Amino acid sequence: MKSLIKPGRIAYCIGLAGMVSPQFFYGKFGSNFFPGWTNLPFVAFWACLFAIVAIAACAAIIFEKNARTVSLVLGGFLLATYCFGYLPYEILVEPYNNYLGTWASGLKEPALAGGAFVIAGSFPREANLKNTSIKWLEKLIPFGPFLFCITMVLYGISHFLYVKPVSALVPGWIPGNIFWTYFAGAALIGLGIAIVFKIKLKLAALLLGIMIFIWLIIIHIPLAIADPFGNKSDAFISSFSALAFCATAFVISGMASKNKERAA
Repeated sequence: MKSLIKPGRIAYCIGLAGMVSPQFFYGKFGSNFFPGWTNLPFVAFWACLFAIVAIAACAAIIFEKNARTVSLVLGGFLLATYCFGYLPYEILVEPYNNYLGTWASGLKEPALAGGAFVIAGSFPREANLKNTSIKWLEKLIPFGPFLFCITMVLYGISHFLYVKPVSALVPGWIPGNIFWTYFAGAALIGLGIAIVFKIKLKLAALLLGIMIFIWLIIIHIPLAIADPFGNKSDAFISSFSALAFCATAFVISGMASKNKERAA
């Protein structure tokens, strides 16, 4: 399973880069990264700068150029954007913030931040680290799986709260769409909790990654092909987010296998 780590890093980076790339086309933030604050100046500039930073970080990780530090900064960047952008908006502005569904788009950002911290932990620790900010970010590495899995668990709960819209995503050629909706929700909750508490960690993360990868193939890619530009490329972005999420799960599984071998 250690062999999952490097492909997982690359897939995560491709997923994140794909998620932010529509911001160049639309001149706006994707709904997963920053909410629609009114009267925000120079939105197109900030959206493009955000995308450039994210893509540059992904390139550095793929080519392993100061990859651990870059991953830490990327994770901190995404987490800070969520905490200082999305959370205030949801709490202070969003009129329906008591519904989990209104939080759904933004919940991808802490999951991506968690993925960045997971990837940071998959690279060797840098010797003689002197930068205080990076030292502080290093402390967030153990929280990477938690940030990732809290989103998975909440998405699992959404499967039970919003059965009709979720079941509509199940392809028509698969019978029992309601059953699969509940099954997927239970699986997201159970596997997310298992990863957080390190219960059969390697297996739980592997199964979560496989499940999301299957969704990528049978749900997200067909929807993106059918309507790549609809709702500001929502299906296109969702396919890349699914890739980033299954990649994160695979890296967690690979790291669990690697750590187990070290302990043996």
